[in-house]
Amino acid sequence: MAKESVKARQKKREKIVLKYANKRKILKKSGDYELLQKLPRDASPVRLRNRCSITGRCRGYMRKFGVSRIIFRSLVSQGLIPGVKKASW
Repeated sequence: MAKESVKARQKKREKIVLKYANKRKILKKSGDYELLQKLPRDASPVRLRNRCSITGRCRGYMRKFGVSRIIFRSLVSQGLIPGVKKASW
């Protein structure tokens, strides 16, 4: 489980990216890279990291479901994800 500070930092970055998205788009289109550099670092969407919505784990993240592989297995075995079942052959 990730530290609460890491999860909070990620949420903060997501808000900042949304806040500056239009401004970044306009500055990139006009080619004004000096003003683009003066924006906050966290305004860049590259600094975001995919994280599990439950634990905050960043590795083993399954994009389609929004959770890490560990949480995914437990949710599937409990039958909480519709249309997914454990493979057996």
